[in-house]
Amino acid sequence: MAASIKKQMWRKFKRNLKPSTFFRYLFDPNLCVPVMILLFLAECFVSIFVINKIKYTEIDWVAYMQEVEGVINGTYDYMQLKGDTGPLVYPAGFVYIFSGLYYLTDHGKDLRAAQYIFAVLYLLSLFVIFDIYRRVKKVPPFVFFFMCCASYRIHSIFILRMFNDPVAMLFLYLAIDLFLLNRWSLGCLMFSDYLNKRYIISHFQVVFALPFLLENPWAYIKMSFNLGRQFFYKWTVNWRLIPEDIFLNRTFQMSLLLAHIVILLAFVMIKWRRYLPKMDVSSFKKPNIHLHQIIILLLQILLPLFTANFIGMCFSRSLHYQFYVWYFHGLHYLLWSTNLPVVLRILLLGVIELCWNTYPSTELSSSMLHVCHLVTLIGLWMSPAYTTQRKTTSVQKIE
Repeated sequence: MAASIKKQMWRKFKRNLKPSTFFRYLFDPNLCVPVMILLFLAECFVSIFVINKIKYTEIDWVAYMQEVEGVINGTYDYMQLKGDTGPLVYPAGFVYIFSGLYYLTDHGKDLRAAQYIFAVLYLLSLFVIFDIYRRVKKVPPFVFFFMCCASYRIHSIFILRMFNDPVAMLFLYLAIDLFLLNRWSLGCLMFSDYLNKRYIISHFQVVFALPFLLENPWAYIKMSFNLGRQFFYKWTVNWRLIPEDIFLNRTFQMSLLLAHIVILLAFVMIKWRRYLPKMDVSSFKKPNIHLHQIIILLLQILLPLFTANFIGMCFSRSLHYQFYVWYFHGLHYLLWSTNLPVVLRILLLGVIELCWNTYPSTELSSSMLHVCHLVTLIGLWMSPAYTTQRKTTSVQKIE
C-alpha cells in the first residue's frame, strides 16, 4: 500500500514538473529574480577568485593616484595636475572619488584593498543593473548568464585594471534606476544631462568644481572637458581597419561626429518623438495623474537612453578596452528590444565579446565589431516597440 502511494506521488510530481514550468525560470522575464540571485551569489565567489588567482596588471591606477595626490597636496590648477600617463583630463567628481580611494588604499599602495573595493563596486553595479532589468521585465532570465558568465573583459576592467569608467557607469545606472522609481530629482543628481532638472545639476557641478575654477577656470574647462584630444592608435578597438594617418585625421573625426548627430536626430524625430508619450514630467506629483501613465513613461525611457548611448559607441572616434563597460550591460536590453532572431542576438553578444577580447585589435576584429553594431542599430530602427500598439491595460506594474 505504501509503495503504491509513493508511486502515485512520484507520478504526480513528474506531471507537475513539466518542461514548460521549469523553463519559465529561464525564459519568462517576469520570473528573473531567482536567476539573478544565483548569478549575484556566484559573482561574489568569482570576484574573490579573480582577485586571488589572476595577476593584477597596472595601467592607469598609479597615474590616478598621482593626479589626485597633487590636489591633496594643494595644487588646484588643472594645468599642473598630471600622472605617468599624462595630464588630468577628468572633471572634479573624479578627483573627489579617487581621493577617497587614495586614503582607503594607503595612498594607492594597497592594491589588494583597491581590488576588493572595485569588486564591491562591480557587485553594486550588477545589483543596480539587475534591479533595472527586473523592473522593465523585457529580457528573459537565461540572457543574464551571458551578462555574467561570458564577460571576461568586464571583470578585468573592474577588478584587474581598476579603471575610472566603471565608477561613472555606476552613477548612470543608479540614475536610471531612480528614474524608474519616479525619483527624478535624486536621479538627476546622478545623471547630469536630464533636461527638466538641469538647474540642480548645474549648481552641484559648480560647487564640486569651485576650488579648481577659482584657481584657473580656463585650465579646468579645457582639461576636464577637452573634446579635441587625440587618442592613441595602438589602443583602438574599433578603428584598426583604417591606417593611423586617417585615424588621426580631423576630417575623418568630424565625419564621425556628423554621422553621430544625423543618426541621433533621425531617431529623435522619427522614432522617439512618436514613441514617448507627450507628458510633462513635472505633472508626476499632481494628485490627478494616473499611475498607468507614469508606468508607461518610466518603461519607455530606457530604450531611448540605451539607444542614444549605443549610437555614441557606434560612431566613436576611438574605443579603448575599458570603454566596453560603457554599453555592455545595456546591449542585452537593446537586442531584446529588436525583432532579430534569438540565435542572432546571442551570436551578436558573442562576437562583440570576442572583438573586445582580441588584443591587440586586428582589422578583422574591428570590422566585425562594426558589423555587429550596424546589425544591432538596424534592428533597433526596426524595433517593434516603435510600431506595436501598446494598450495601457497590458502594462505591467513596476515593483
